[in-house]
Parts: sequence; structure tokens; C-alpha cells
Amino acid sequence: MSTPLTGSRRPLPILSRQQTTELKPSLADPVEYRKSGLSLNWIVGCPLECGYCVRHLFDNFGMKTPRRLMSDEDAVLALTGHRYFRPHTTPIQLLNRATDPMLPVVKPHLFAVLRALDGQGLTNHVLIITRWRVTPEDCEVLNPLSSLRVTVLVTHSGIDNPAIEPVDSTIAAASLRTLYEHAERYRTVLYWRPIVPGLNDSDTHLRRARQLSAHAHATVFTGLFYRQEIADYYQAHGLPEPYGDTARRKILPEQSEQRILDHFHDTPQQGAPWGALFRKTSCAVAYAHGEADYNGHFGIRELCDICPEEQVERCGQAWVRPDPAEVTRQARALGAVGEVEVTDRAIIVEGLDEPPRYFLQHGYGYQCHDRSKPHHHRQHGRAPIGWPGPNGPSAA
Repeated sequence: MSTPLTGSRRPLPILSRQQTTELKPSLADPVEYRKSGLSLNWIVGCPLECGYCVRHLFDNFGMKTPRRLMSDEDAVLALTGHRYFRPHTTPIQLLNRATDPMLPVVKPHLFAVLRALDGQGLTNHVLIITRWRVTPEDCEVLNPLSSLRVTVLVTHSGIDNPAIEPVDSTIAAASLRTLYEHAERYRTVLYWRPIVPGLNDSDTHLRRARQLSAHAHATVFTGLFYRQEIADYYQAHGLPEPYGDTARRKILPEQSEQRILDHFHDTPQQGAPWGALFRKTSCAVAYAHGEADYNGHFGIRELCDICPEEQVERCGQAWVRPDPAEVTRQARALGAVGEVEVTDRAIIVEGLDEPPRYFLQHGYGYQCHDRSKPHHHRQHGRAPIGWPGPNGPSAA
């Protein structure tokens, strides 16, 4: 590991104006709207060196030492003052793009922002994703947060190749157990990812994940985000390339999903049940908090066939088809062109990129899709690689 993962409690330095201008513009902007929420990333730089990290997309994978773009106070203002932020409604993600929030030098800033948001009485969902060490002392910071609905998602892949995954997955497993054992008001989710055929989907890997799910309030599984920048890194470092092509969406072949479902839904042994499994992050988060999915996935009914019956009922009661005229007015105000359609599955728009679509989606609790990028039956939101038929090749 090129940079020590210990450090003092001194605040992280703030990048100078010149240093900030040298960053990719998308990295220098601390707020980005993503499907699971409005994402605040005021700290950049991470020493963990996971080969598939999205930091490749921002040209800062070589930035190993965390630095702040701004003060914690300014970060809070950037989030709550953002045009798409709605108090008590907009889901929030903290530090999920350019560092790990539980690194020793990072988490004091994470906790400062959490306390500031909670102090405003905000009840928004807040998602924190980590693969690093979480201690009982950290749990003592999270539990007193009285307004925010906090979920810590622990990334666990089980990948044994240190060139791809330098961080031992036993660290994440221990963090998950610690979080679950000490949880009072916050919730914890096993974020089982990325699952790659032939790399970490053996029967042993599946059994391990199934056992870990008993130490989480919910489990979500997903595939690999394999963009060209990540493929270039694999090729440059002689890593085994998982797929012959890249994709805009995450890759999880149909056969891989079926193996996981078959294995996970075997009858539990007496006295050793495992937890609920979900395809989508927001579904797992909502279930963990006893709420309906804020992304409105209930409209995509084939996603619900693995959900617990009580969660399907909960989402069904909350899912309301919005008024087409009202949706059209809002979509037009955001810049939509062409026909705005409200189907039994989703709002369909043209001319809107992801942020305004997510704004509509979270406002209505109803899926919002781009007509030019359809979500095919069962393949919903996944790359065509590994899906047979007209939407993709027959093999991964």
C-alpha cells in the first residue's frame, strides 16, 4: 500500500484554487446527482487502489492522499443549497466517488457533515459506502443522529486477487458485523459487489456472502461497472479482463444472477437464517428502514419477485401513478422535449440527462427513464452483455 492508512486528527488540507483547477471538472464539482441520491464529494484521494474503482473515470486514481476541495461547512452549504436538494425528500450520498469515508483521516470530516445536517433537523436518507474499518466508537457517533435516516453500506466482494482488490475482504466483513451488532438508529446493508463470473462467484464465495447477510439489515448484489477507462487500467497492468467489451451500465450476466438467486434462496439451515436479498440499492435501504422504495422500483414488477412479501406490500401501498399533466409541466420546466409519457412502469422523457430525471424520480417515487436508453424487461438498468435475445449477446 503506497500510503499509510493512519493519520492524525488534524483537519485534511484544502486544495488551492490552482490545484482545484487542475482536476477534471466533474471531480472538482462536489455535488453530483446519482440514482441513489444527491452525492456530496468534498474530499478526493484514496490509497485503497481497487482496480475497478470509478476514480479511473475522473483521472485521479493516482491521487492517493485525501485532500478537501472545501471546508466541511462549505460542503454542507453546497449540498443544501443545490438546485435539486429538497429537505426531507432527496436521498443523499456522502463521499462515495473519490475516497473511502471511513479512512481515519477522512471520517472526522464525514462525522462533522453528518452532525451539521442532522442538526438542521433534516430527515433525508443518507447513504455511506465503505470497505474499510468501522469501530464500535464510530457506531457511537452514528447512533445519536436523531433526524437523518443513515445507512452504512459495506462493500464486500470476496475477490481474492490482490492486484484487483488489494483490500482484504475480511476487513469489510468485520466492519459489517460491528455495525450490525451496535446498530440502534442507523441501519447497515451488505453491499455485495462487484460480482464477476469466474472471479468471485464460486460456491464458496456465494456461501460466504450468504452467511454475511445474517449480519446486515438487508443485502444488495450487483455487477461490475466496466468503462473504457477501467478496461485501459486492466490492460496496462496485465489484469485478467472480465469481459470482451465495455458498457455504460453495470454488467451482471443473466446466468450469474440466476446462480446467485438459486444459491441464496435455498432453505436456510435450522437456526441459521440469512437476510433479505435485493437487486437494487434503494430497495435494500428502504427495507432496512421499514419504508417503501424511494426510487419507485415497484413499477418494474419483475424486480420485486425476490423481495420479502411485507416489503412488496409496503411499496405497493406507497406507489402512486402521478398525474401526467403535472409530470409534463415539471419535465418541461426541467428542459424535456417531445412527448412526456407516464406508463404503468415509469415516466418516459426525452432531452433530460440523469440529474433532472432523478429529481423527478425521487420527487414522485416513480421510475423516470430516458426514451433513448430503454430499460428492458428483467435486464432493468443493466448492460446487455450476458443477456440473450435481441437486447444483448447470448454469452458474457
